[in-house]
Amino acid sequence: MVNPSSVYCGRLAPSPTGLLHLGHARTFWTAMERAWAARSTSSGQAGGTLRLRNDDLDTARCHPDFVTAMIEDLRWFGLQWDEPVVTQSQRIPLYRAALARLHDAGHIFPCSCSRRDVQQAATAPHESTDEPLYPGTCRPENLPPASRLQPPASPAQGDGLNWRFRVPDGETLSFTDGHFGEQHAVAGRDFGDFLIWRKDDAPSYQLACVVDDAALGITEVVRGADLIKSTFRQLLLFRALESRAPAFYHCPLLTDDKGVRLAKRHDALALRTLREQGKTPEQIRAGWA
Repeated sequence: MVNPSSVYCGRLAPSPTGLLHLGHARTFWTAMERAWAARSTSSGQAGGTLRLRNDDLDTARCHPDFVTAMIEDLRWFGLQWDEPVVTQSQRIPLYRAALARLHDAGHIFPCSCSRRDVQQAATAPHESTDEPLYPGTCRPENLPPASRLQPPASPAQGDGLNWRFRVPDGETLSFTDGHFGEQHAVAGRDFGDFLIWRKDDAPSYQLACVVDDAALGITEVVRGADLIKSTFRQLLLFRALESRAPAFYHCPLLTDDKGVRLAKRHDALALRTLREQGKTPEQIRAGWA
């Protein structure tokens, strides 16, 4: 079920694992334009809220200096948002509560497989930008009989386990993307059981996004096209947590002169680098046209 609220609420969700580049800027600018376009409706009701979320859960790669640079670069580029800024690392109790709800409803199971284990077990090539298809190794029915008779342990802080969401094999999921139109995927074929809690005791991107988008009342998520498949996983989580899903608008990805999609390793196309070269935000936006 898609959130029907007439009051638009969007969000910017950068991760402070490096410097923001042109691709981030274009996606965030699109998000701001869509929020600002909803500032007033035909009924005269005010709307068009835009929140900034600091996605800092990747403790190995996130750094305070990148948070500072992120805010500075966003403001330099002309992006505006409604305060306060939401910081994911301060919201762990919310994610843990959602994890407990999913466990109590029977949606998740513990998993001892590493990412390498899953990659090696995959029977078909997988996209480098998406996680490999999970083969079901630790599903309760696939464990040895002695283990199968034991009820799955409940999630506990520091239990050293991955926890996966069990997808409904064979179910076709769909949504209408604001840019790319109708999107479809079959659970268990196009994507498998996915991580929602990592063994290093941190929530996955999928779970944190869903919990935050529901709690903040986000009505539309604007992000890059590389996350379209993640949307299907998140729709399952919204349903399992009995929350209304937002609408989705996925932006085409920017590429470099060799056709490779931009990443934070593209320092030459980082906003900070372009700024130091004397480029203005207006010149950069003019180049998109």
